Amino acid sequence: MSSSPLLVQSRDLDSERSLTIRRQVTRFLTSKAAHYLVLLLVSLDVACLFADIVINLLTCGHRTKPYDDALTGLEYVSLVFSCLFVLELIASVWAFGSSFFRSKFHCFDATIIITSFIFEVALQGVTEEVFSLIVILRLMRVVKIIDEFSVGAEEQMKDLEDRIEELEKTNAVLLEEVRRLQRGPPSGI
Repeated sequence: MSSSPLLVQSRDLDSERSLTIRRQVTRFLTSKAAHYLVLLLVSLDVACLFADIVINLLTCGHRTKPYDDALTGLEYVSLVFSCLFVLELIASVWAFGSSFFRSKFHCFDATIIITSFIFEVALQGVTEEVFSLIVILRLMRVVKIIDEFSVGAEEQMKDLEDRIEELEKTNAVLLEEVRRLQRGPPSGI
């Protein structure tokens, strides 16, 4: 007796589970909750970036331990945000496949996420000049906010288009009913 049929069934179940999980991830990533979550994360990341800039401006090279601790904390928070954005990127590519890269916004955003992540990991503790580059890359994440708004508007537009189509069909049915009633009852009744 061969075990091949069981292996085939096992592979089919694994494939089916994977497809179900992929659909759930896709549904989540396209949900309003996910868009709001990304907006929140980007906003918090930008707020941390501005806090970092303000602390650096206030200290102007005369750093004390509390400021150094705050800056170190902000570095770690920035790294956490970068990791979250990388995870979101990986989930999006897995869920949407190659169609994810059809959007110029997504390509640009992916480039920013990967580049800033590499710089943040590879250049931790390096000079202020590199910090400036990381700041610029992190600020470019604001483009992600624009993308999230455009995706939200696109979803709302799709809902409105579906509603218009539904109303046009209802209107056509009602117009036909009005015409039928205007013609009167069929002759011979």
